[in-house]
Amino acid sequence: MTKAAVTHPADKPLTGRVALITGASRGLGAAIAQAYAGAGAHVILLARTQGALEEIDDAIQATGGTATLFPFDLTETRKISAIGPAIAEKFGRLDILVGNAAQLGNLSPVAHSDPKVFEEVLRLNFFANYHLLRTLDPLLRGSDAGRAIFVTDSAAHVKSPFWGAYAASKAALESMILTYATEVAHSPLRVNLVDPGALQTNMRQAAFPAEDMTRLPTPDDVAASFIKLAASECDKNGTTERLNCPREIAANIGTQ
Repeated sequence: MTKAAVTHPADKPLTGRVALITGASRGLGAAIAQAYAGAGAHVILLARTQGALEEIDDAIQATGGTATLFPFDLTETRKISAIGPAIAEKFGRLDILVGNAAQLGNLSPVAHSDPKVFEEVLRLNFFANYHLLRTLDPLLRGSDAGRAIFVTDSAAHVKSPFWGAYAASKAALESMILTYATEVAHSPLRVNLVDPGALQTNMRQAAFPAEDMTRLPTPDDVAASFIKLAASECDKNGTTERLNCPREIAANIGTQ
């Protein structure tokens, strides 16, 4: 029999949960990690750079939160299968997964793109998440209220010139995650996508170098939405939360 989800105080809705956040060393991933820690979760911080992870860990500890550093390069997809057993051995559980790590690659015509860069974008943005699902599925299903949240982008639908690799990776991710959501619909696990919209991040700056970044929301501004989807009380499944999405783009994409 499935255990009933435990409720927690409104200011600490993730108390007692164990959450893995990829791309946690900066930008949106770092903001989600700090928000989850502030909401009571123990966060596992996964990113390539040890030093950057330590800075986020220091910030989390300074506010009374707890974290575990997990330096790992997700482009080494053959090694991802070891993540699930490693987390199971150390924590015995995983309640929340946030698949946030991504790269932009080079903005160029599809026919003129660098094959190596194109494949690297697909490897991190799509295939790494596929391998994460494979290795973490048993742990997430074993939680009384498992939550898997993946970060997507409207680029998957807008089809702007020169965005071929990134757009293809996010379109593939959306299709896979929404399919996975239907497969777990009759379990306690809930799987959703979040399109955070334009934010003040390094990736956004690289894509639009002339843009006035100060007019955009910060990653901290959208972190609360990730807390709501991770909470045990949230029953959404197979949805795409689109934040800060221009009305005309939202209309073109439609609602889910």
